[in-house]
Amino acid sequence: MVSCAGLQPLDAYRKPPMATPLSTALRTADVNRTTLETQVRVKLDLAGTGKSQLNTGIGFFDHMLDQIARHGLIDLQVDARGDLHIDAHHAVEDVGITLGQALAQALGDKKGLTRYGSAYVPLDEALSRVVIDLSGRPGLSFNVDFTRARIGEFDVDLFREFFQAVVNHAAITVHIDNLRGDNAHHQAESVFKAFARALHMAIASDPRVGDAVPSTKGSL
Repeated sequence: MVSCAGLQPLDAYRKPPMATPLSTALRTADVNRTTLETQVRVKLDLAGTGKSQLNTGIGFFDHMLDQIARHGLIDLQVDARGDLHIDAHHAVEDVGITLGQALAQALGDKKGLTRYGSAYVPLDEALSRVVIDLSGRPGLSFNVDFTRARIGEFDVDLFREFFQAVVNHAAITVHIDNLRGDNAHHQAESVFKAFARALHMAIASDPRVGDAVPSTKGSL
C-alpha cells in the first residue's frame, strides 16, 4: 500500500497562478500637446471597454481612431484643433505623437505585460495583418498599397505619418501589412482594426509573468 501521508490535497495543485494586477495609475494617461500648428489632448484607459470621444475635425480619421478604441477595448478621448485650412497633415501627425506619448505613459515600466501581439483582420475583400512588440525601440514597417490616393477628402499618405508618429513616441515596434484589398476604405479599416486587436493582445497582463518585465534585459 502506498502511503498518502504528507501529500497536499489535489485542489492545491489545480489552482492557477494568480495574476498580478497592473497598477491603475500605469493603465491611464492624459497628455496635452500644443504647438503653433495644433492643440491636441489625448486621454486613454488601457483597461477600458472601448468607449471613445473623438473630435479631430477630420471625419474619416475619427472613424479610424474609433476602431482602435472599440476593437482594442481602450477608452479613448481625442480632442484636436489644427490648421486644417492648410491640410490635415499636422493634425494627423500630432494626434499620432500625442497618442504615442499617452501609450508610453500608460504602459509604465511594462511589468507583467504580454509584450507581443498580432492579428489578422478581414473586411470583405480586404485582409490586413499587424504585429506589435512593446519593445522600447521605435520601428515601423508599413506595407499598404492603397488602391486610390484619397478616401473622401482624406489623403491616404497620412496613415503612414500617423503610425510613424505613434511608434516613435510610444517606443514600440509595429509591422503593418495589407495582404489584399480592392477598396481603399476597407484596406484602411482592416489595418486599424488589426492594429487594435494586436495592441489589445500586447498590453494584456500575463499571470505567469507576474510583476516581471518580459525581457531578458530586465527592462523595455
